[in-house]
Amino acid sequence: MAVINAVSLSKRFGRKQALDNVSLDVNGGDLFGLFGPNGAGKTTLLRIMTGQLEQDSGQAVILGIDAKKDPMEVKRRVGIVPEVESPPTYLTSYEYLYFVAKVRKIPDVEGSIERWFDFFDLRDARDTICRDLSKGMRQKLMLASAFIHEPKLLFMDEPFINLDPIFQRKLREYLLGYVKNGGTVFMCSHILEIAERLCTRAAIISDGRIIKSGQMSDLLKNGARLEEVFMGLVGKGE
Repeated sequence: MAVINAVSLSKRFGRKQALDNVSLDVNGGDLFGLFGPNGAGKTTLLRIMTGQLEQDSGQAVILGIDAKKDPMEVKRRVGIVPEVESPPTYLTSYEYLYFVAKVRKIPDVEGSIERWFDFFDLRDARDTICRDLSKGMRQKLMLASAFIHEPKLLFMDEPFINLDPIFQRKLREYLLGYVKNGGTVFMCSHILEIAERLCTRAAIISDGRIIKSGQMSDLLKNGARLEEVFMGLVGKGE
């Protein structure tokens, strides 16, 4: 059953056609990867599907909800990891997670915060103002804020960026368990080596259009690597 249904989505910014008639489905239990060069339309598509941006035409239905008609309900029901790690600079790590937990109406606020502080090794940063955190620590905090209400659907834009190899692996293992237990992931990433090992389905986007999609196993036929497939489709001239 599709938990994401995007039909003929288009979006223009001035002269730039960011999305051009994009359609895709993501089924429950998928770990879906979207790959493309910078400026291909990945973040624009993710922002439309999460109710952060309105499309010019087409429709995005997320968990049965029209993202344009009811963006707040989409945001309430999903977890979102943005492209840029951006927790409020004036809050401490604890204050930020406390704020998210209260907004999300989580019953056990303290228990949830402690769980993710432990998972991401953030205890020493508990009382640190977010602007003083390293990029890696801010990324961990944004991941924790997306996971804290245990949504059934995660949208993740470059989730592995700024993480060291230890936490890249820990995040990868968490996502595999999350999907195994019924969750669904939509992920944009430039780290193709991790994505190849992680994703079950994928699409490649270039100049605002989906140019290839399908099961990861079908994309990687005859022993091909994801990087080879990607460069063959969009890397000409590089």
